[in-house]
Amino acid sequence: MKLPLLKQAKVSGKTFFLRADLDVPLSQQTTNNRQQTTILDDSRLLSWMPTLEYLLENGAKVVIAGHLGRPEHVNHESRIMNHEFSLRPVAEWLYKKLEVRSQELEVTKIGEFDGWRLSDNLFLLENLRFYKGEEENDKEFAKKLASLADIYVSDAFAASHRAHASIVGVPKYLPHFAGLSLRKEIEILSKVLEEPDRPLVVIVGGAKIETKLPLVEKMHHFADYVLVGGKIAQQTRMLLKVQHEKLKGVKSALLVADLNEEETDITPKSVENFLQIVALAKTVVWNGPVGKTQNSKLRTQNSEKDSGMGTRELAKGIVKSKAYSVVGGGDTIGFLKRINLLDKFSFVSTGGGAMLEFLSASMLVGIKALE
Repeated sequence: MKLPLLKQAKVSGKTFFLRADLDVPLSQQTTNNRQQTTILDDSRLLSWMPTLEYLLENGAKVVIAGHLGRPEHVNHESRIMNHEFSLRPVAEWLYKKLEVRSQELEVTKIGEFDGWRLSDNLFLLENLRFYKGEEENDKEFAKKLASLADIYVSDAFAASHRAHASIVGVPKYLPHFAGLSLRKEIEILSKVLEEPDRPLVVIVGGAKIETKLPLVEKMHHFADYVLVGGKIAQQTRMLLKVQHEKLKGVKSALLVADLNEEETDITPKSVENFLQIVALAKTVVWNGPVGKTQNSKLRTQNSEKDSGMGTRELAKGIVKSKAYSVVGGGDTIGFLKRINLLDKFSFVSTGGGAMLEFLSASMLVGIKALE
């Protein structure tokens, strides 16, 4: 896949529209009658910082844009600073990260859009999903966004499967380039598809069968082992029986985990079976926890009521295996970070759904827009 590289662009004196991954998990608490919002995981923000720093260091002005959550469309003449999906926490994070010295953050206008002036050469637009035209990929809305800059650069792999105005619309009206993080994501995931070190083990967990089954089917023809856990395990077993004819002639071994009585985790026996396969691997790709991890106990000893046991033991086994390991998906990454194993993986993808679609051999619309 041939993408225009950012380092081929003339940067100095130009204004760049940087489509970034801003969709970070937030925690909101009320202290002394004041609501405080904290970013729980800044991994996605850190992923595109090298692109931003490269542009700023080489004399560019940058307009950063992206989305957060799934908000309703809002009245832009008031209240957006206090909206629960406002990007103000991201603006404050950027202030601290870049050590910007300026006045208190205030909403300002950037063209027709609300946002923040972080410095004379750096702006952050408010949540694009506040605008109806973003998700509708409205042509006029895309043109208005494009009018803010000279050049478009995408470093938002996690949103590249969405046909939204800032992803596929703006590149039609501006010279466009792939950001540094996006390029790395594509290179690594492409290598997994084209020439992985084998045995290749693919682990699929989570709850959304409609998004996970295409990857299971694709990898059942391609990987050496496909391991399925989490809530989708039983659904996958039933669906694959129905689709038996489609899977004739497959090359991989498919292991679908059994669930415990509470259906909150896979059984210890399934964990043992999975770990035996992982120990053979030279490449492991993992998306989705195999048990309920959000409120699981973080204990080192196994417990039937510890719904994070399967996911934790699987993570330990992957790290111990020394295989080249790729992990993606917000729930999985969040859990690995909590148990201090995330940095032990070879590559952490910023994408959940985008990673699934890419590995399922689907051309992501946001990447196609850059070709």
